[in-house]
Amino acid sequence: MTDPLSALEAAVQALPDDRTLRVRYAELLADAGRHGEAIEQASVVLREAPEDEAAKAVVRRAALAAAEPPGSTPAAAPPDDRHEDIDWSELEASIANPTEPPFVERVVAEHDEELVAEAGETAEDADPVAELRRETVRLADVGGLEVVKRRIDESFLQPMAHPEIAAAFGKKLRGGLLLYGPPGCGKTFLARAIAGELGAHFISVTLSDVLDRFIGESEKNIHRVFRTAREHAPAVLFFDEMDAIGAKRSGNTFSSFRNVVNQILVEMDGVDSQNDGVYVLAATNHPWEVDAALKRPGRFDRMVLVRPPDDDAREAILRVHLRRRPIEGIDLGDLVRRTKGFSGADLEHLVTTAAEKAMTESIRTGSVRPMRMDDMRAALKEVKPSIGPWVQTARNVAEYSNGSGEYDDMVEWLREEKQL
Repeated sequence: MTDPLSALEAAVQALPDDRTLRVRYAELLADAGRHGEAIEQASVVLREAPEDEAAKAVVRRAALAAAEPPGSTPAAAPPDDRHEDIDWSELEASIANPTEPPFVERVVAEHDEELVAEAGETAEDADPVAELRRETVRLADVGGLEVVKRRIDESFLQPMAHPEIAAAFGKKLRGGLLLYGPPGCGKTFLARAIAGELGAHFISVTLSDVLDRFIGESEKNIHRVFRTAREHAPAVLFFDEMDAIGAKRSGNTFSSFRNVVNQILVEMDGVDSQNDGVYVLAATNHPWEVDAALKRPGRFDRMVLVRPPDDDAREAILRVHLRRRPIEGIDLGDLVRRTKGFSGADLEHLVTTAAEKAMTESIRTGSVRPMRMDDMRAALKEVKPSIGPWVQTARNVAEYSNGSGEYDDMVEWLREEKQL
């Protein structure tokens, strides 16, 4: 007879995205006393679906069983209506960030051990793969957005570019800047340009670089990227999609996500933090979803709205995407007028759609013909601005959640656009 665990293991390998199947496999592993493996499988599910109650139940049950003293008799898994006297939140917090993960074992590749040996560190302290490069782009390379570039220059770049004056006023060379605005409007490109202006290394961090299925490893990853930035100062440490990495702790029921925010706070202004020469930038479409503690003084205390591209920026973006394509009779002025409210990503999609129409006809006729305004007009009937839902949310925030004035620049833009 086939072992049910082996059968489920094979099924999970064949269908790795089936969360229900993986949770069932984790439950059977816990039943079999393989608690570390059960936690690992449940953590894979929680990484994709933090709200999955069945996976969280497996983690709690397996962690509790693994923590039983040797020789003790583990309690049977109770139904949901039992053990009401147990504070599950406290129990979860107690196992969420141990000094050394006691429930699983990690396999360290040989090349990782060699790199660690050279650095004089243990395998668990080895830096994860992080993108570290020198940026050559500058703010001048960003088309349009003069208001945004001026605010960045005045509030962030000028103080950082004059360290002797900053030192005279007792200001340390560190800073946090949060870029926010509609999706697809160039926040990441602006962050790269800031690094280029400062002549600093650029380290880009996304959610996938931080989150780890092993308990306590996400916090270690945060520490490692900050340590890399300190070792390569001056450096710009850039967190993309900050609303995912630093989401409100009050809305996160799974403690690993809360602990990521806690670790960022420690790294940014903890007693032992040495962040001189480390400039921490972040980008988000939804700053109202970022934990409030991250936006307090000394952290991301400066926020700049990255608006949708204005007329000059839209013309520059269209020129870039049309530059290497065969074109004929393109009226940029007309296109700029017709694309008000388009994001940079929308403009790229518009040009790509028009190019596909010209390409399709070229294939049909067997002769390459250039893109024309007819193709662009046809594409405009299909491609619409994508920032509408964001504008609606921003309008609600501006009307009901701006008591502190932190979104005043967004309110000003909404009024200019007659959206408020």
